[in-house]
Amino acid sequence: YNCGSLEMAAWEVTFMNSKMNYYAGHVAEESVSRCYTDDGAKPLARRWRGGRGEIDLILEDGGQLIFVEVKKSKTHDQAARNLSRPQAARIMEAAVCYLAAHELPMDTDMRFDAALVDAQGQIQIMQNALAA
Repeated sequence: YNCGSLEMAAWEVTFMNSKMNYYAGHVAEESVSRCYTDDGAKPLARRWRGGRGEIDLILEDGGQLIFVEVKKSKTHDQAARNLSRPQAARIMEAAVCYLAAHELPMDTDMRFDAALVDAQGQIQIMQNALAA
């Protein structure tokens, strides 16, 4: 009995890679969420969409809203480089939509964090990284 070759078409490889990245992203977001909740933050939303953007995690800690963008890559430096100014602007726009959707004032205490996850699963949280 010959099963043939295990060669895959290019589209099959692309599909498998995108699926693996999708699930790796979910695992990274769950790990980051656990870091925040272990420190006392309350999770409010995950992958919240509004305006032209999506916010990976939204948490509340001591009355402050925390909007988190999770970036996973081989290294923390590489993950940080994957965050662009236009993407940060879309996240901030989505945050404004979140405030409006929940009837919260624009002067609500909030910050925009970047959570970087490397290939070993180590997490580096950069508070207010998107506000700069």
